[in-house]
Amino acid sequence: MSTHSTKGAAMPLQRRKPLEERIAERQARRPPLREGKDFEHGPAKFLFIFLIVFVVVLHFIGLAVLMVLDM
Repeated sequence: MSTHSTKGAAMPLQRRKPLEERIAERQARRPPLREGKDFEHGPAKFLFIFLIVFVVVLHFIGLAVLMVLDM
């Protein structure tokens, strides 16, 4: 035996908006990026800086090795 009544108006199902619409609404609420102040992708910024530093350090190590071997 069911305790729910089937008489009367049924409540409409609330469906979620498509993912694209939800993303668009969320981005529309965000303030605009400040030129030169915001980097949109934090992890990409970290990776970029890490790679630049890594390459510079490797160049200095290579230079030091060449200077020692050239004695």
